[in-house]
Amino acid sequence: MRVVSSLCFKRTETRDNTTLLRLLFFFSVLVSSSSCPDKCVCSTSTVKCVNQGLLEVPQPLPANTKTLHLTGNNISRLTDGSFPVPLELLTDLYLTGNQVELVDHNVFNNLPSLRLLDLSNNRILNFSAQAFPDDNKLLDLNLSRAFYNRTSMDEFFNMLRHDRALHLTHLDLSNNALVVLPEGTFSRLFNLTSLSLQNNSLIFIRNGTLSVPPLHELDLRDNALRELPNATLMDFSLKPGLRVYLSGNPWLCDCNIEDLVAWLKHSEQVADEQNVTCSDPDVMLRLPLLQIEHLKLECTFSGDMKGVLETSYVFLGMVLALIGVIFLLVLYLNRKGIKRWMYNIRDACRDHMEGYHYRYEINSDPRLANLSLNSDI
Repeated sequence: MRVVSSLCFKRTETRDNTTLLRLLFFFSVLVSSSSCPDKCVCSTSTVKCVNQGLLEVPQPLPANTKTLHLTGNNISRLTDGSFPVPLELLTDLYLTGNQVELVDHNVFNNLPSLRLLDLSNNRILNFSAQAFPDDNKLLDLNLSRAFYNRTSMDEFFNMLRHDRALHLTHLDLSNNALVVLPEGTFSRLFNLTSLSLQNNSLIFIRNGTLSVPPLHELDLRDNALRELPNATLMDFSLKPGLRVYLSGNPWLCDCNIEDLVAWLKHSEQVADEQNVTCSDPDVMLRLPLLQIEHLKLECTFSGDMKGVLETSYVFLGMVLALIGVIFLLVLYLNRKGIKRWMYNIRDACRDHMEGYHYRYEINSDPRLANLSLNSDI
């Protein structure tokens, strides 16, 4: 009886220990999940550390964090130590207005569920092409006014071209002073549906640049576009659900814009078509492209183009003058040799002509002809 009771007591003690360990484990998880960093406000799965003058990402972050707001701080560097502990549930990360200069490699490796990243209003100098893991699930990337200059975007474009953003659906590159989009920039973005390039300085769109992404919305407002190539218009036409925004560009209304005008009149894809107006020539200033008649379009050069041509002509004249001076200098330095060469030519011509003259005299006088024949015999 005592043996049985002792065995029952041991089993009960073992169960109690197991239960205690489980309680301690869940308590530790609960504590780690509910801990909130200094200068932050935590509620359920959202952590807000806004305008607190933070110099780095606060630690430790709750393990159950889904949305993290770090807006308006001074976090200038994002490195692989910014998120040292995996945050499996984090989906939305806001880092706007932080003066971020560096986005280092592997910085987002511990955020496997990241879907939305807002890095707008920063001054990024270096954006590593290896910032995201190969298997990232990023869908929405906001880089509006994020880069310090155009050259600092090269690594980012390299990332886009090398399958580091395959799942991306929304991309905002507005306000970054872009002049030209590198070739193949969006060729690997097979899921991109929304692209904002507003308020850059784009002067043209390369053929095929926008052919791959299945875009539903494209914002090209407030750039420096003068015309759109036919290949780009064809790409637009092949996306029936696409909405394009084109206002705020200095369109050159000459004969080269006929195809764009015809496309505008027959397409319903341009959302702001009434605000797409001419910038040049002056007689058509602010005239909506939809109101342009074919007969009014002339192939004339704008003032800027005339200036370029005049400069080219002046440069060509200077080059030709320089060539002429060099030619005269060569003649002067070789004047003695040239003179001797001309004398030799003159003497050779004289001897040749004297031979012809002698034969002519013989042929014209029969007596000399007979004398010549007798002398030959």
